Amino acid sequence: MASAQEAPLHRGQGRVLVMDDEEAVCGSARRMLDSLGYEVELAADGSAALEMYRKARDAGRPFDLLIMDLTIPGGLGGKETIRRLLELDPLAKAVVSSGYSNDPVMADHRTYGFVGVLAKPYQIAELSEVLHRTLDGVGSRVGAEP
Repeated sequence: MASAQEAPLHRGQGRVLVMDDEEAVCGSARRMLDSLGYEVELAADGSAALEMYRKARDAGRPFDLLIMDLTIPGGLGGKETIRRLLELDPLAKAVVSSGYSNDPVMADHRTYGFVGVLAKPYQIAELSEVLHRTLDGVGSRVGAEP
């Protein structure tokens, strides 16, 4: 049986928007996603993420996936942002991320509209697997016209 460290990393392509208020998390996520082949943009909170999502979609370069921090002190966090995002685009795909694994949203992410969950701190193998599962499928581009 192979250990998690021996598991092959899934490389991919596409545009990923990471929403997190911690610069260290954003930097780490960017490096990992870059190394896996993804184009990455960063947002500090949900308001910025929604605006970036809207602009990218309107410019014909929609994001394939969003990774959203659940808790943004003083800003719009993942739970409210996913609600607004799905009103804007019901086909949007977002993964919830948090260091608080006992939060109800993390335990039951699909009920809240998320397609996946990613615990902090990020591990590249787990990140690779989550992106592989959520982006490999028919109609994976979020914000694309049907």
